[in-house]
Amino acid sequence: MEEIYTLNKYYRERFGFKVYKLSLNGGMTCPNRDGTLGTRGCIFCSSGGSGDFTPSHTLPISAQIEDAKKRISKKCSSGKFIAYFQAFTNTYAPVEYLRKIFYKAISPEDIVGISIATRPDCLNDDILNLLSEINSTKPVFIELGLQTIHEHTASFIRRGYDLSVFESAVTALSLININIVVHLIIGLPYESSTDMIQSVRYLNNFPINGVKLQLLHVLKNTDLADYYLNESNHFDVLSLEEYTEILTACIENLRPDIVIHRMTGDGNKRELIAPLWSADKKRVLNYINNYFREHHIIQGRRYKNGS
Repeated sequence: MEEIYTLNKYYRERFGFKVYKLSLNGGMTCPNRDGTLGTRGCIFCSSGGSGDFTPSHTLPISAQIEDAKKRISKKCSSGKFIAYFQAFTNTYAPVEYLRKIFYKAISPEDIVGISIATRPDCLNDDILNLLSEINSTKPVFIELGLQTIHEHTASFIRRGYDLSVFESAVTALSLININIVVHLIIGLPYESSTDMIQSVRYLNNFPINGVKLQLLHVLKNTDLADYYLNESNHFDVLSLEEYTEILTACIENLRPDIVIHRMTGDGNKRELIAPLWSADKKRVLNYINNYFREHHIIQGRRYKNGS
């Protein structure tokens, strides 16, 4: 029986060896923060813009790469890496600046590709042309933060664009053969398990290559934290057991050729308010692994060595 299509499995198929991602910081902001769409960001977004573990943007890209390599040196065996621009919106800058930092990031021989986290409303024609150009040299992975397909939730979290924008971006990226990875959040306030599974099923209709399934974290100094701690705004965060059951259902409903890049995600422990169980990564992964083994089959695929 086949395994779940994990990121490690995909990297070994594509590159022939294990690959590690190096988190980098391009020093960009977001239209949800600079006043274009808003100034407070998405409701769940930390001050680091989902890049809390990235180096300082004041360091040159080459120095950031070396710093990131040192951080993972104990677990890195292959010596091959993906340059990962993670913090904020990494196509939200003049194309000349993007060209400079992206080419700098892929210039080392041991960097085998580049992954760029961004918003679907920040991909104009000049940027698409740049991505296509880079993709002819080394593989480009674009990570799009969709989070949910449900407009009431998207409005609540202040996502700032509708589904038609996402669909147009996916079409444009697929036409230039860019590998597309979509972020979904499991456990958004007031969404049912059915709502979350519908978001997964929606992705099956599009030429996406991968998905990141992310547990909702309530972090300090976010608007979500203020909302969560206000007793008049009651919503429940998921337990580990609930999360694992929904995660399993999401995987069962996902097209089998879509690579699962992430099944939970890490929050900054110092900033984490809820759910506190998510801070114990080893326990979480062990629980998910054991749950998958006990249930044996997920959409005709056996779980093994999850990422």
